[in-house]
Amino acid sequence: MSDIVNVVSKKYLEQLQLHPLRTKAITAAVLIGFNDTLAQKLSGVKKLQLRRLLLMMLYGFNYAGPFGHFLHKLMDKLFKGQTGKYTVAKKVVLEQLTASPWNNLLFMIYYGMVIEGRPWSFVKNKIRRDYPSVQLAAWRFWPIVSWVNYQYMPQQFRVLFQSLVASCWAIFLNLKAGSVAIKKS
Repeated sequence: MSDIVNVVSKKYLEQLQLHPLRTKAITAAVLIGFNDTLAQKLSGVKKLQLRRLLLMMLYGFNYAGPFGHFLHKLMDKLFKGQTGKYTVAKKVVLEQLTASPWNNLLFMIYYGMVIEGRPWSFVKNKIRRDYPSVQLAAWRFWPIVSWVNYQYMPQQFRVLFQSLVASCWAIFLNLKAGSVAIKKS
């Protein structure tokens, strides 16, 4: 078993080095697919909704992975040559004031309009009602994750680390973004 893990991790690291954007996009898609499967089961769905699962994976592949890739590259450019806890704190604050609100809002819009197929008026009302509590929860959870990420993770592993931690967060967001209609499936 450990031989398999070693071979897989070696191949993954090789792909991460050769094709970082593609590897991060695929990784995000796979992890979001796993998270959505778990979220569906936790929300009481009796039969796995394959369309929803694929749309979630598409979100991870087309947005979450690439966004994280470019965000961390940008952060390293903005704070080039700067190190230390003060720099890490600035990165965390900047990320929490820009990327965090944007990501949560975009996810809620995508989930409501694309995954659930709801009209904009429904999604807008759901965002008005739920977005503040989602964002407050994010600001309680993600700064710690971001601190660890910027302080201890090499740049090429930051999206992977964030994606792994996002497993818990995605389940929360999935359940928060989903409507009662999902349980009828």
